Amino acid sequence: MDAQRAQDISDSSTMANVTFNGVPVYIEHVDRKQGMATIHPLMQPSLKQSVPVDNLKEH
Repeated sequence: MDAQRAQDISDSSTMANVTFNGVPVYIEHVDRKQGMATIHPLMQPSLKQSVPVDNLKEH
């Protein structure tokens, strides 16, 4: 996924089907300059992490 698409998903009120390493995630924030996204697994909101947007997959 590219940074612009990750930002679009983050800004949207509609939930998108996005995974990181096969785990469904929610995109909290996108740093487009760095190409990083702050995410958390849907079932574990307390497990926030920053990952490269290239590693996110939209289904």
